[in-house]
Amino acid sequence: MWILDAHLDLSMNAIDWNRDIRLPLDELRRRERGAFDQKDRARATVTLPEMRRAGVGVCVATLIARYVKPGNPLPGWKSPEQAYAQTRAQLAWYRLMEEQGELRQIRTREDFDVSVAAWEAGGSDPRPISYVLSLEGADSILTPDHLARHWDDGLRAIGPAHYGPGTYAQGTAAAGGIGEKGRDLLKAMDALGMILDATHLCDDSFHEALDAFEGPVWASHNNCRALVPDDRQFSDAQLRRLIERGAVIGAALDAWMMVPGWVRKLTTPEGSGLRLEAMCDHMDHICQLAGNARHVGIGTDLDGGYGFEQTPGDLDSIHDLNRLPDMLRRRGWTETDIAGALHGNFSRFLREHLPAN
Repeated sequence: MWILDAHLDLSMNAIDWNRDIRLPLDELRRRERGAFDQKDRARATVTLPEMRRAGVGVCVATLIARYVKPGNPLPGWKSPEQAYAQTRAQLAWYRLMEEQGELRQIRTREDFDVSVAAWEAGGSDPRPISYVLSLEGADSILTPDHLARHWDDGLRAIGPAHYGPGTYAQGTAAAGGIGEKGRDLLKAMDALGMILDATHLCDDSFHEALDAFEGPVWASHNNCRALVPDDRQFSDAQLRRLIERGAVIGAALDAWMMVPGWVRKLTTPEGSGLRLEAMCDHMDHICQLAGNARHVGIGTDLDGGYGFEQTPGDLDSIHDLNRLPDMLRRRGWTETDIAGALHGNFSRFLREHLPAN
């Protein structure tokens, strides 16, 4: 059963983290031993060969570059222009991977169907992994007038905010609404047919964005506040709004989003007792709210600024997603619902909302 992962920061790892993710995972880890410039050195869980081994044939892959205004303590670029240039470097990496046959971009519904058919037909690796391009945090969009340029590059989804205050919306651990700039961005996205990724929007910005935006909405990598009380997760009221809009919510594997009480850089997978089964807990909760299993998917966010030091203790790599079907079967899920969670629900969403040609 193949997998669609709705959130992977592939180009961030390649460009910002300086990783050659074409390598086998063991070799990438070996090359990073003794390096400490990033907390997750030698602890990566994702490479392109490992994705193929896991059966991750399609993913939503990001561009990401935060602009930080004076006084913002978060890491990031000092001007929107620098942030924009960083996303162009990341885009250049995707283009090179396409030229080398490692990746295949999905821009249209037809692209998606061709990609899925090629993956399901099997064959020997290396097969191209298909990706839908998304932007995590919209600070690098200089003005909404630039959005058509991004659309022509194949950008199909945008999360207006990331962590902290943003240009177009307020993100995790921040507060406030989307403002005039945010409404202008959402209007331009609507006109093009882009997907709004509600992930990372703070509560105020979340509700204002859903009120202002009429197009398709998903949450690529988000868990449930009822299970882990923190504003990074969505409340039941927010989840119900997403379900009403036909959204799919991708369950994430960042440990502090999976169990309460996790303190980043202090708590360990072993000490917390966190297991992959917790991902199923969040999926189950959304299913109970929806009354069906049509709104859950996978958005791992693996290697999203952390490695296996901040994942379930029984997860070594993205390949461990292959254990999910048996976990869900033990909970009484049908084969149809399991396939929906692994790829079918996000597939249905993309077939409905990607442009025809």
